[in-house]
Amino acid sequence: MAKNILVTGGSGYIGSHTVLQLLNGGYSAVVVDNLDNSSAVSLERVKKLAGQNGDRLSFHQVDLRDRPALEKIFSETKFDAVIHFAGLKAVGESVEKPLLYYNNNIAGTITLLEVMSQNGCKNLVFSSSATVYGWPKEVPCTEESPISATNPYGRTKLFIEEICRDVHRSDPEWKIILLRYFNPVGAHPSGYIGEDPLGVPNNLMPYIQQVAVGRRPHLTVFGTDYKTKDGTGVRDYIHVTDLADGHIAALRKLDDLKINCEVYNLGTGNGTSVLEMVAAFEKVSGKKIPLVMAGRRPGDAEIVYASTEKAERELNWKAKHGIEDMCRDLWNWASNNPYGYDSSKGSS
Repeated sequence: MAKNILVTGGSGYIGSHTVLQLLNGGYSAVVVDNLDNSSAVSLERVKKLAGQNGDRLSFHQVDLRDRPALEKIFSETKFDAVIHFAGLKAVGESVEKPLLYYNNNIAGTITLLEVMSQNGCKNLVFSSSATVYGWPKEVPCTEESPISATNPYGRTKLFIEEICRDVHRSDPEWKIILLRYFNPVGAHPSGYIGEDPLGVPNNLMPYIQQVAVGRRPHLTVFGTDYKTKDGTGVRDYIHVTDLADGHIAALRKLDDLKINCEVYNLGTGNGTSVLEMVAAFEKVSGKKIPLVMAGRRPGDAEIVYASTEKAERELNWKAKHGIEDMCRDLWNWASNNPYGYDSSKGSS
């Protein structure tokens, strides 16, 4: 029998790519998503990409804070594990609307953990974030680096990690893996699923993508005087399919009897500057990205990249793709879907 995995937030960017890898890896996936910041079209496309494996995918439009709806889903299926992606993730919005973020991300997670516990499902993979490292004084960031968040979004990730640790301490039957991702970019090589942010993108690559297809006039580069090779901020970018594979590796790790509540970084272990990313994208797409140079943004760290040794050693996982692959797959997705999943704005 295929293992049943509940995937919260499974129609989102990272969620949809992970659901596809789950189906192709022989798992059954039940997706719960309130579609606040994603489209159900992504899952229709995942189904097609998965071929016959797509029959093992089902979807419920449910908010995690809706306990009766969640309890009904758990009453209908016995889950082997939960992969928890669901959450709001715009840093700027979290500063303006902290209570929205605490309510959605933290209250939703607490309800999920309670319902899991009631139903005897105590295996969890949680999508945390490198944002919990705040402004690291030393790089690369290891899983033992000090953690502190610089905005309410980051704090929700930090608090949920602590909640997970407390839940495990209170009941050692729980097996929990916290995955701290660095900067996910790229798309499925088919160009059929990818990142489709609503509103103004918060991250570099979806912004570049919208400039490249003509939806925005230029890219603003914040901060040109950092102590880096070209003055622009440095980040660890990871291909979304590598990230999805990391979740499958984490699920397999939950079968290990010795797992308690473990943290793993998922990144490439390499730092890439903003201008290097722009150059790589221009090279593979043949598009010129007009730039406007601006001052530093408050809250932006100078250099953040991962130490990935623990994940390589214990999860037997390593990122395979470099930035050219990321840019090529991103451009393939963007050029085929200039308006993302909303085909009403252009031909899809």
